[in-house]
Amino acid sequence: MEVVRAVSKNLRITAGKIRPLADQIRGQSVSDAANLLRFQVNKGAVLLLKTLESAMANAETNNGANIDDLVVLQVWINEGPTIKRMRARSRGRADRIFKRTCHITVVVAD
Repeated sequence: MEVVRAVSKNLRITAGKIRPLADQIRGQSVSDAANLLRFQVNKGAVLLLKTLESAMANAETNNGANIDDLVVLQVWINEGPTIKRMRARSRGRADRIFKRTCHITVVVAD
C-alpha cells in the first residue's frame, strides 16, 4: 500500500469553511471525491479539488499508481498564519481585521 500526499499552504480562506468538504470526501474513491468537489459551488471546493488532483498526479507520476484504485485516506485542514490589518473607525479609532489562511493536506493510497 503506497501512501502519497499533496499539500497546499497559505490559502486565503478560513479553515472552518473547508472542513465540512473535507469530511465529505474522506474515505471515498478519488474519482467520486473529485466529482463531488467539481459540483460544489464554493471557493473551498475549488482549492480542495486542486490539492486532490495534485495528490493523484503525484501518485501516478512518482509511484506509477493506477488512478482508478486510489482512495482518499486522510484529509486535514490546518490553520495557517493570520494576516492582520486595520480598519479606520470614527473618532480616530481603529479596528483589527484578521485575514485567516489555512493549509490543506490530502493523503491518497491504493
